[in-house]
Amino acid sequence: MSMRHTLLSLSILSSVVILAGAIPVRAQTPVSAPSVVVATGESRIKVAPDQAWVTVSLETRHARGAEARHLGAVAMTSVMAALKNTPLATDAVQTVGFSLHPEYEYVDGRQRMKGFVLSNQVLVRIDDVSLVAEVLDAVGAMTLAESSRLTISGLRFDLKNRATVERQALQNAVEDAMARARSMAAGAGLSVGRTLRIEQAGSAGVPVRAGTERFMMASEAAVATPVSPSDIEISAQVTLTVEIK
Repeated sequence: MSMRHTLLSLSILSSVVILAGAIPVRAQTPVSAPSVVVATGESRIKVAPDQAWVTVSLETRHARGAEARHLGAVAMTSVMAALKNTPLATDAVQTVGFSLHPEYEYVDGRQRMKGFVLSNQVLVRIDDVSLVAEVLDAVGAMTLAESSRLTISGLRFDLKNRATVERQALQNAVEDAMARARSMAAGAGLSVGRTLRIEQAGSAGVPVRAGTERFMMASEAAVATPVSPSDIEISAQVTLTVEIK
């Protein structure tokens, strides 16, 4: 290629670059954010409990570990039999803890092994709250060997359909927030449009606890244990962002 042709090609290329750079760029029109209103809503639902849970614990002590295990097994077998004699569901009792460990004491400032402790805990589900007293008394009225100690603790009341009630509380909270948003928009002479965002601010529903520990002797079994659970409150809170126009 000759020098003349080379210079001509460079000239044409430069012209193309200059022309390309001269093409005007269209400015993008900024998209304005929609006007919104943010409202919070809350709902509280009170429901009578229809289920109860209680923990039955057994501790057995003996100088020898094998004997502690044996005596604990005998005692817990009696406890399970007493529970089965109540109108509980077949799957209502489940073991939640078991341990066999040494127990120590201090004599003249020196540690000495006293013996062994067998611990066994079962969690009992009561699907009819009217049966709570019957179950407690059936277990509490038992007479066990002196080596074993029986404890009934952690009685609490709950709902079988807790998830359904929680969802209803959330729905009510959203409706409450929407009503507040409409009121705020109407106060400004506006109306609501699309729902842009919904956030769950918090929800709660603590099971009702009734007492911490209970230990009965056989002589107390003549009087039924009074049980009076309170309603369970399920609450929900939401934050709603709604377009206004």
